[in-house]
Amino acid sequence: MKKHRNKQVLLSLILGIVLLFTQACSTQSTNSSQSNGDSDSVKTGGSLIVARLSDATKLDPHFITDIPSANIVYQKVYEGLVKPDKDFKIEPLLAKEWNVVNDTTWEFTLNEGIEFHDGAVFNAEAVKATFDRLLDPETGSPQREKFSMINEVKIVDEYTVQFVLDYPYAPLLSILASSEGSILSPKALIEDPNKLLEHPIGTGPFVFETWKSGQEITLSKNDGYWGKKANIDQVVFKVVPEDATRLALIETGEAHINDQVPVTELDRIEASDNMGLYRTEGLAVEYVGFNTQKKPLDDVRVRKAISHAVEREAIIEGVYNNVGTLANAAMSPKVFGHSEEVKPLDYDLNEAKKLLKEAGYEGGLNLKLLTSDRKERINMAEVIQSQLKGIGIDVEIQVMEYGTYIEMINNSEHDMFIGGWGNATGDGDYNQYNLFHTASQGPAGNHFYYSNPKVDEMIEAARQETDEATRLQLYEEVMQIELDDAVYIPIRNYEHMAVHSNNVSGFWINASNYLMIEDVVIK
Repeated sequence: MKKHRNKQVLLSLILGIVLLFTQACSTQSTNSSQSNGDSDSVKTGGSLIVARLSDATKLDPHFITDIPSANIVYQKVYEGLVKPDKDFKIEPLLAKEWNVVNDTTWEFTLNEGIEFHDGAVFNAEAVKATFDRLLDPETGSPQREKFSMINEVKIVDEYTVQFVLDYPYAPLLSILASSEGSILSPKALIEDPNKLLEHPIGTGPFVFETWKSGQEITLSKNDGYWGKKANIDQVVFKVVPEDATRLALIETGEAHINDQVPVTELDRIEASDNMGLYRTEGLAVEYVGFNTQKKPLDDVRVRKAISHAVEREAIIEGVYNNVGTLANAAMSPKVFGHSEEVKPLDYDLNEAKKLLKEAGYEGGLNLKLLTSDRKERINMAEVIQSQLKGIGIDVEIQVMEYGTYIEMINNSEHDMFIGGWGNATGDGDYNQYNLFHTASQGPAGNHFYYSNPKVDEMIEAARQETDEATRLQLYEEVMQIELDDAVYIPIRNYEHMAVHSNNVSGFWINASNYLMIEDVVIK
């Protein structure tokens, strides 16, 4: 980064960024070779098969609202101006350097000679076209609020662009490094932007080939890639709903990687001579959420009663086989803004029954609990169903295919739900603004449909604050309010895992749970 003339402003902003990225986690691997070696000495070619539980829902970064879909295109088809490295420190990508002009203006100098997969030129016009489309209310992007601090994207010259903000926003680089910050083909945006939902066009090392809905998505090597070219010729994301079948494909070598590993199969994986297990701490959290606008869950006493009746430790041990750790809030300990001082409601059946009686439900009530078709979440739903029966609540479990599950929570068609939030930046604003701010209700992330003016005010203050200690205090206070309002029940801090055949190496999973394959080698 270039030195800035205004050192005081620069220091206040950069201190926040440095603290953010030192808080982010480093990836670790178990029983997995991740040495990449010299590109001249490694084997090239072959088709990488990634077996997955569910299909993608959309492939346009401006409309993707789930990690499994973003995983298909992130740093494969699409690239951003910057990217996180393995330690979540920001590195140049499409932009070769950046400069903090003042506390609300960031200038990026772009790499030259880059083309999109459709032949369009990457330049300042392409950057502006991408963010103008994202920020236009008429576009209707659920990602718009994540970038609401951007007032304008200004073209300085063909390869220089400025982001003018409404207020200082220390984590700007981290949000630009996320999938939501992907730069889209300006040609595609003019000719047929809706087609990007099913046919992504970026600058990345892989080019989109086909999407057979419910079956597989195929990407091929971009021979004209501007950076280091991929070792493999092709990657196929194959939908295999059955856990046992995915593992069998890995064990026989018919598939190479499964990045959605059932915790119930860890013993089988570790005992196998043909499979390896990759594990890394993540930035994501898992929780049970309430639709706070639906009766009877619009009554905080009912939500608190349910919260008191769920024994969270039993879920970590019994359902997740102690993979991951017990969460105290909807923010991982690896995210800047987390606090161990925040306390969820404790397990207390007597208090739960008392609150239900006060709310007028002494005779019990009926609720629905929505979950995706992931095995662990179904098991969790069954445990919660059993636990809530103890206070007179009959729970009907709704198991939905992942795409339908996403559609239902996006449209507020649920009572309770089992959800997860994969932080893409390492900063608490990504959790707080997207999960709890009124403006984020629906597809943007607030599937609790929660609205609290005081919480909104504190979240907005935290995202504009440049003093780290003040930001941390704001997050600690606002997280406690959300827990006291019983918006959700924190369950688990994620540990990301992938099982792989022994004939593949060089992949890794970043802290946001994205599968990184730029250095993959198939033996």
